Amino acid sequence: MPFEKFDLENLNKERRKAIAKSIRTINADELKKTGEEIFHYADDPWREAFFGFIDENPGATFHHAVTSDGVNVIYCRDKDKGMWFLPGSGMGPLQERGRKVMKEMIAGVH
Repeated sequence: MPFEKFDLENLNKERRKAIAKSIRTINADELKKTGEEIFHYADDPWREAFFGFIDENPGATFHHAVTSDGVNVIYCRDKDKGMWFLPGSGMGPLQERGRKVMKEMIAGVH
């Protein structure tokens, strides 16, 4: 699967179950700690994008989930924005379908 275009569009049953099982509320401090563990190098452009996403949404509530194939999904319901990342492989914005899935999962619609 080409991760540069990951948008949950082809969300299979296994992925959906993994998201439903792993989704949780995560605060900005915890999210930053996760970023420190994943993005080790200060000049990593993905690190900059990850921390920029957190900084652009101060005081917001974030949700974090992991798909069955290891893709991390971060969603900010307050701003209806999100991003996905696969450690060591890539990251990008969460597209409309992905945001819709995250809203459904937060609401408990599986």
